Amino acid sequence: MNACDTISDLVLLPGLPQSPEGIPTFAEPWQAQAFAMTVHLHERGVFTWAEWAQALSVEVHKPARAADGSDYFEAWVAALAGLLEQKGVAERDTVEALAESWKRAAEATPHGQPIELANDPLRV
Repeated sequence: MNACDTISDLVLLPGLPQSPEGIPTFAEPWQAQAFAMTVHLHERGVFTWAEWAQALSVEVHKPARAADGSDYFEAWVAALAGLLEQKGVAERDTVEALAESWKRAAEATPHGQPIELANDPLRV
């Protein structure tokens, strides 16, 4: 097992927000969910940490990314979507359609209520 193949190493990835105690922190629930999904998919053998680190690095270092890192989790989700496409787990069109559905659901959800896909007015 190499150094990038343990779950505890995920928290060492550059840019992951951490508390003073070194515990991952998230500004929004969806960020924690994206983190948890990544851990879950790795645990199921969909990809290695080395593959994940490479995919995330590519996204984080794209020229269009915010210099202050404020779009770190957007890069995280893009890296995860790209890796899932590369591994044949999900097609890009499916991922993009689902992302658009979540956006519409978020816009249609009253403030303070949980965002659910059922709130997407175009979802059938």
